[in-house]
Amino acid sequence: MAEGDSVARLARRLDAQLRGALIAGCDVRHPRFATTDLTDHRITEWIPRGKHLLLRTDACVTVHSHLRMSGSWTVLGPGKRLPPHVARDLRIALRLEDGRTVAGVALPVLTILASRDEQQVVGHLGPDLLDHDPDDADGGLAEAARRLAAAADTPAVAALLDQRRVAGLGNLWAQELLFLHGTSPWRAAAELDAEPLLAEARLRLRRSVETGAYQNTTGRRAPRHWVYGRARRPCLRCGTPVAFLPDERTPHGRATWWCPSCQAR
Repeated sequence: MAEGDSVARLARRLDAQLRGALIAGCDVRHPRFATTDLTDHRITEWIPRGKHLLLRTDACVTVHSHLRMSGSWTVLGPGKRLPPHVARDLRIALRLEDGRTVAGVALPVLTILASRDEQQVVGHLGPDLLDHDPDDADGGLAEAARRLAAAADTPAVAALLDQRRVAGLGNLWAQELLFLHGTSPWRAAAELDAEPLLAEARLRLRRSVETGAYQNTTGRRAPRHWVYGRARRPCLRCGTPVAFLPDERTPHGRATWWCPSCQAR
């Protein structure tokens, strides 16, 4: 599943390529929005919000998408087409005045709505760790920590993945941050020392967006992660085999990795 930093990097790339572009043709392959026509709209910006992506136009219309595990956005040069096996999953295509095409493929979530109504699709989200709000002195960390504490006995890993509490953390970051803070994923969310963990999360997410060290938590060329994806391999700190539970065996339905020694319960 796309994580907050993945979406932020994508939004930055699309915004750099497409800001100001005029839409000359529109093809929406979604039953609710198939009649929507964005022709003659001009793209004003691409905005990330947690794991959600917002495309805004000068007509105050927003194209909202969520990539989850399958979705992607691609910019095709003039005369270029998607391969047939990819084109069958096309959900939206915006043909630009300069001949390029912006294609949203296999998007599991696609909504087109008035920009004033964006809260309908992202209003449920908690503080976004990558948000830059000049009116919020701590960047939403205190509010996110409060929401995590309110999760009470919910396992820490599940609370971190709940986008209503804090937006932008996916499974990779949740697992790695808990390891870095020596916290069991099964510890109650109310017992988390949340603000330091969230401050580090924000720092690492921003670094991932800004630098070439994309989602690298160890600082090494390999392995790039402390516990994520390393089931039964030796912990990089203590040598204890990394513990693992698959999706179907966790209360929150997501695969979970942890070091039984470094993250003692």
